[in-house]
Amino acid sequence: MEGGSVDFNGKGTLITSTCCLLNKNRNPSLDRRQIETSLMNYYGVEQVLWVKEGIIGDDTDGHIDDTVRFVNEDTVLAVVEENRQDENYSLLQDNLRDLSKMRLLNGKQLTVVELPMPDEVIYEDQRLPASYANFYIANGTVIVPTFRCVKDEKALQIIAGCFPDRKVIGIDSTEIIWGLGSFHCLSQQEPL
Repeated sequence: MEGGSVDFNGKGTLITSTCCLLNKNRNPSLDRRQIETSLMNYYGVEQVLWVKEGIIGDDTDGHIDDTVRFVNEDTVLAVVEENRQDENYSLLQDNLRDLSKMRLLNGKQLTVVELPMPDEVIYEDQRLPASYANFYIANGTVIVPTFRCVKDEKALQIIAGCFPDRKVIGIDSTEIIWGLGSFHCLSQQEPL
């Protein structure tokens, strides 16, 4: 399991994806309940929420940091594909349905803010996992990947609306994403 496969609300809840942590190539001897218990014990959380899907092109089996991110204790940004013909459309709609049914520890329903997917980014005939959700939250800023796409500005505005106390900075990630990740991915697994 890598750091991008989990996200937290800071109030006892972790969110992840079944396509990643329940993939038979990762934890074949563990079932969902055993993985939840391990996550709760390791991270000190009381609740694990699961969405089903990741995005096309993601080599991590569906890290959550490309699809759903907490922005506060009861609100998530959820990536959606607006083009019904795109391979990600149905996958991300499944996630929205999952999220609409979720309740937090206090019984409150999640507030879901939809965040568009950028246009496809292709490198050497491979679709890359370009997603605005792969942002990095710093002390006073949020660093957001952009992709030379008309949707960049809309995504930045949506994210800024979720972080009114931080400066949201978009940085072109087109040359970074060919490494199959962006700013949140780059910040993970670094030793202290």
